[in-house]
Amino acid sequence: MAASAHTSGGGSKKRKHELGHLHEDMLERVLARLPPASFFRLRAVCRRWRDAAGSPAFLAACSHVPARDPWFLMLSESQEERRPAVAFDAAEGAWARCHAPPGPVPVGAAGGLVLYRAPDTGALTVANPLTGASRALPPPPPATLQAVAMYGSPYRVVLILGKLTDLSMSAFDPSTNTWGDAVPLSRKPDASPAEAPAPRDDNDEDVNDDDDDGTVFFLTKSGTIMASTTQRSPSREHSSAVTCRPNGSNPVAYFLSGTGAVVSCDLASRAFSELPRILPAHSEHSIDVAACGGRAYAVVLTEYLDTASLRVWEFVGGAWTQAAAMPPAMSHGFFGAKADVNCVGHGGRIMVCVSSAEANGSFLCDVASNRWEELPRCTAGDGAVTDFVAAFSFEPRMEVAV
Repeated sequence: MAASAHTSGGGSKKRKHELGHLHEDMLERVLARLPPASFFRLRAVCRRWRDAAGSPAFLAACSHVPARDPWFLMLSESQEERRPAVAFDAAEGAWARCHAPPGPVPVGAAGGLVLYRAPDTGALTVANPLTGASRALPPPPPATLQAVAMYGSPYRVVLILGKLTDLSMSAFDPSTNTWGDAVPLSRKPDASPAEAPAPRDDNDEDVNDDDDDGTVFFLTKSGTIMASTTQRSPSREHSSAVTCRPNGSNPVAYFLSGTGAVVSCDLASRAFSELPRILPAHSEHSIDVAACGGRAYAVVLTEYLDTASLRVWEFVGGAWTQAAAMPPAMSHGFFGAKADVNCVGHGGRIMVCVSSAEANGSFLCDVASNRWEELPRCTAGDGAVTDFVAAFSFEPRMEVAV
């Protein structure tokens, strides 16, 4: 045992000695290939490795790494307590700390950057969660915000403004640091006939269609009065899922209306349409949209025959088709919990956060294989388990500037 330990220790010293005498350019190339979490740990080895993190040659070497597995920036209801931001490293299957500006909540992400929005002022900030570098965007146009779309590399930000009856869009130009004028969006014929509005009495006066939020009240099986208006967590209230080609062209943003209908907005042709509903507006369910692999999906949690069902749907050929489904043994735990679903996609996977007062869980779904994996528990410094309500995905890249 002693001889074995001596041999192992000698090998470690030899490897450390060899790395220590690498040429500077070669060392930076080696470090750039490390997973980001591993690099942060290894920076403590010596000053030389720590100094390499800020060198232009190291950042250039990082840019030559074609792709990295995503990190998922996780959000909890206690986010207001300004605890350190937490991300799930999909490559290592472990939790990692990252940077986040205090106060604002994430509303979008693209490449290695995350877009934050201040709920009280609407101010927008772009930040690299890996390095902490940030950039405040100029004040956005003063209009009702429907959804935020962020996509491409270099990043592009588009605000979808107004109400569904009269939408417009304004795009941010990073090169000039300005917002473009609001451009009207035309409405395509809906993919299916819109649901007929509730009948009104001829004596109903002083009713303004512009003030109608589309809320429908109904009774559940247990006799509870429910409202069909979708309740969104602050981080997901204005978020959208964007599909586009690898070069960033042909972007299409998908977001939820106030009543839970999926709206498709073609940012290139400046047109939008409301997709047919997966479930009726008056049914009791939770829904969110995600984009991965260049496709858009809707994730729906509902209850049927004394159990809960969580399914992933794709809109293909004018109709919704099931693409994946959580195993019943996993989804049944959310039966009767009245849980909220928030999700985000990256590559071929969807991160699904299910949260309620009774049950919580975060899951990664590989859509192609229908493989589901529950994330390990994340504990804070005091040992308390943190439950997450939503997530945003980004590619951990040191070299991405804001």
